Amino acid sequence: MTAEPTASRLADAGPDAGPDAGPAFRAARPQDVPAVVALVESAYRGDASRAGWTTEADLLDGRRTDEAAVAELLGRVESVVLLAEQEGRLLACCHVERRGATGYFGMFSVSPAAQGGGLGRQALARAEEWARAEWGVTAMEMTVIEQRADLIAWYERRGYTRTGVYEPFPYGDERFGIPLRADLRFEKLVKSL
Repeated sequence: MTAEPTASRLADAGPDAGPDAGPAFRAARPQDVPAVVALVESAYRGDASRAGWTTEADLLDGRRTDEAAVAELLGRVESVVLLAEQEGRLLACCHVERRGATGYFGMFSVSPAAQGGGLGRQALARAEEWARAEWGVTAMEMTVIEQRADLIAWYERRGYTRTGVYEPFPYGDERFGIPLRADLRFEKLVKSL
């Protein structure tokens, strides 16, 4: 299991900070798993996800993740699920994992009601900072569904570059959703830290 990140690396605001202090970041614990799953599902699947711009509802149906998958991420060595909370509400999460000299960023979710206000930028920056400080990684990589041009452009504005390296979508494995089209694939993005 990964070591608990230090509070100084994760917390933006102390417990006495007011509502305008911004989100507090912390590592997820096993009791957070149901809330993480609910957040991820709300950001990507179903009609509720259409309130934000990160929806995949036109590309995929079914689930994005489940409690077993999130619990497995929490149990991995050199892996952390970071949470952003404000006033006791879970607003964002992401998974960060060490893969050699590189960090991997995934399961990035921001509540549809909180999208468009800069929280995503803060969470991504915090994940990069954490991976650099905790593991000394020199780059962060991720995979994004190629058809998500708006999302890829968002990452490019934050310093990520398209690599032209593609991975097939896992058709037939409903743990990743039920594809609504036959041409899905992932593109690898990378950023030097």
